[in-house]
Formats: sequence, structure tokens, C-alpha cells
Amino acid sequence: MAKKKKIRVAFRKNRQKKPRRQIRPQQLDASHDSDELQAGERISGKGDLTRYRTIVSVGNESEQGLVRNVDEQNCLRGRVLTPRGAGCLVQAEDGSHYDCTVRQLLWTMASQERTAVVAGDRVLFRPSGQGQGVVERIEPRQGTLSRQVRGRQHVLVANVDQVLIVLSAVDPPLKPGLIDRYLVSAARGNVHPVLCINKVDLADLSDMTPVAGRYAQLGYEVVLASAQNSYGIPRLRHLLQGKETCLAGQSGVGKSSLINAVQPGMELKTGTVSVETRKGRHTTTNARLLELDFGGWVVDTPGVRQFELWDVPLAELEQHFVEFGPFRGECQFRGCSHTHESGCAVKRAVHRGFISLSRFDSYYRIRTGDFMG
Repeated sequence: MAKKKKIRVAFRKNRQKKPRRQIRPQQLDASHDSDELQAGERISGKGDLTRYRTIVSVGNESEQGLVRNVDEQNCLRGRVLTPRGAGCLVQAEDGSHYDCTVRQLLWTMASQERTAVVAGDRVLFRPSGQGQGVVERIEPRQGTLSRQVRGRQHVLVANVDQVLIVLSAVDPPLKPGLIDRYLVSAARGNVHPVLCINKVDLADLSDMTPVAGRYAQLGYEVVLASAQNSYGIPRLRHLLQGKETCLAGQSGVGKSSLINAVQPGMELKTGTVSVETRKGRHTTTNARLLELDFGGWVVDTPGVRQFELWDVPLAELEQHFVEFGPFRGECQFRGCSHTHESGCAVKRAVHRGFISLSRFDSYYRIRTGDFMG
């Protein structure tokens, strides 16, 4: 049995209140009238709120976070199907569903994250009534896909094998920079990436060759598909079978439509692309874990218009651009950032056509913090 350990955990900032100025009773004299005291001041009381709380965890603190020790005999194991505000829908091991709230302490422990639970999380929960429960512990996550939102980590999905990065052959316009950021995030989260270009029925397949060929040459698997005429759907079904896959991409690229095509009868709600902006409308509002009849699970995630990377050290960024590898050692300066230095072999390879200008532009934008486009 893992050794228990007591750890002090800081409360989230939204649990803090502005300290109130205290006035001791002995400091009051006849000149002070209680009606003249400013609102928010008090004569007696405890002062500042406690900023830390002691919890008992199991094992050591790691990159996966703290694992809270709970009474497992009174809990069931389950999988989060979808988050719901401050709660979530959980499927127990016997297939039954529970509408669960999340223990407030778990929100406190997830101090760097945007949410405490995400689709795909494996949890321990305590049943509290007919179809109700309370999530007591979130197990360490394995394969994850994350982005940064307002300085905090937003985990889109947890415990998946692969991510299907869905693109559109037409509207909304394909964004190579977004593809590359997804690829970096997948590598950081230890998730296998697959690229899927949807809506090929609306475009000339020859127009897709440069993009598909660029990533195929780098070793990434690329699927051309159409949810409307089932082109490429058999191959897509084969790739999803027996796997736990997250579908990610812009709004309007057809993620939900592809799931409906892969498994007829799923009947997920789909949307259209705005004629004025050529951008997709948000149809999926929460990530949902869905079981496939032919084996495996898929997670339909909400579309994004901006994908800012989370926790990617700049010193490691070049490692996620595999085509840089043969040239990095030839740079004139050690520790070359491949942005402004003279004698940079990577930039020289770009000029000679050995490295895609589009890929280098993605690298440069990430280095400089430009996550648009």
C-alpha cells in the first residue's frame, strides 16, 4: 500500500477575500461611534482567511498532481463522460450513470487548471442517492490534450490514446499554424496524432496534395474524408476501432458529422459555417466521451478559434519540429533559437526548400508568442 503523506495545499485565488481592517475593542473611545465605522470593518473576529489546507495524499507528488486519500470501500470507480458546470456525468464500471458533484477540495487542488474534472477522467465517487454522487478523487491522467486559457491550463480531454486533428478542405479555411500547435500539444501530452482533412467532396483532391504530402513526409498519418459521401470513412473507422480518440479542431470543420458518419445512429447535433465570417458556429459546448459500437471511444470536443500552448519550454520546442533534427547540429552558435542568429543551419534549410516555410512560420510564431492564424 502506498505511503500516506500530509501536504499543505493553497486555496484557489477565487476563494480569497480582501482582508478587512480590524479594530480592537480597547482601541475604541467615546469619540468613535459604531455608526461611523466604514462598511467591511469589524470590531472582533479572525481576520484573514486561512490560505492553506492540509490534505492526506497517497504516494508522491508528481507531474500528475496530488492523489487524495479516500475511503475506497464506500466509493465506486467510474469514467467522466462529460463535465457539467461544477459537476459531471460519470459512468460506473457496471455501465450505470451518475450525475455527480465535485468535492470542493478537488477544485482547490486543481489550482493551475481551468476545471477540476474533464471528459475521460477516471474517478472515485461516492454514491449519494438515486443516480447521484460526489467525486472524491481524480486518478492521475495519462494521455492528455491541453491548451492555455488566460494563463491557466485547460485540459480538453484525459486518458486517450490518440487525437484526430480535423481540418476542413474548404470553409472554415485551413490553418497550418493551428495544425502545428495541435501536434506540439499532442506530443507534450503523449497522445498519438492523426490528421483528417474533411469536406474533400467540396474541393479538388489535387488541391489537398501539398498539405497532405507535407505532413505525410514527416511521418504523420493523414486521412482524406467526407462525412457527406462517406469518402475515407472506412479507413477512419479502422483507425478508431479499439482506440480512445479525441476529435479536435476549429468550429465548423465537421467533427460531430464525422462521428455520425463513422457510427450511423449517433445523431450528434451539427452546425453550419457562417457565410459572412467563414467561421464555424459552436455546436458542441462540452467535451463528450462516446462509446463506439465497433469498439473504442471517441471524445467530441468543442471547436476552438485560438489554441495557445500550455507548458512548452522554448528550449524543447525545436524537438517537436522533427524536420529540424538533421540541421540543428550544424548551426554556428550553440543554443541557436533559429530565429535571428546568423549562421543558422535551420534557416538555411528553409531557404533551400528542405524545410517547409509554413512549418518554420509556425515555429517562429510559437517562439514569439503569436498564436493567431
